[in-house]
Amino acid sequence: MTDIKVIIPAYNEADSIAKVIKDIPKIVSEVIVVNNNSTDATAENAALAGATVLTENRKGYGYACLKGINYLSKQSKQPNIIVFMDGDYSDYPEELPKVIQPILENNVDLVIGSRVKELREDGSMTPQQVFGNALATTLMKWFFGARFTDLGPFRAIKYETLLALEMEDKTYGWTVEMQLKTIKRRFTYAEVPVRYKKRIGVSKVSGTLKGSIFAGAKILGWIFKYSIK
Repeated sequence: MTDIKVIIPAYNEADSIAKVIKDIPKIVSEVIVVNNNSTDATAENAALAGATVLTENRKGYGYACLKGINYLSKQSKQPNIIVFMDGDYSDYPEELPKVIQPILENNVDLVIGSRVKELREDGSMTPQQVFGNALATTLMKWFFGARFTDLGPFRAIKYETLLALEMEDKTYGWTVEMQLKTIKRRFTYAEVPVRYKKRIGVSKVSGTLKGSIFAGAKILGWIFKYSIK
């Protein structure tokens, strides 16, 4: 039987985290919420909703994801598939079976939930998010022949593939690093269209000028780094 686990990095998502956990299908054996130095009740609400809660006090999306992976590596039985999603309720967790389907049916290594325009709620992505995604995926197409259309956070990956990628980014470049390493190391990948809605609360990245600038610089940095390797 396929063992599926979910990792959710969460920073100040007290108002949304329980909703996310509640909507995750029961085919998932464990939901791991990594509390990334929150100052609200994120950890408490996640635990009450039934998640395993880890603490990572170093701020950064990548730090939180790596904490979750380290936790899994110490378990006696390793999972088959890891799903990443955000804790702000912008994703539709009930679409998880659709996201993992290419892995189960076609043995694909990585699947990205693509936030296609026709399935996005108006205003769910900021102009800088839309522009940043378009720029990054266009550059990935030019430099590497990649077919990605999004850097969406809702994604599934084989556990063995995730370990083989040797992920290292600690902050904003986590998603693009995963996709670039998948291309460079010749793993297989696919995209599936997913719905996307306005998040609960304010984005810590795209919701601020500083966050947008740092995220954009980190993403472009990874792309140019790999383009000259």
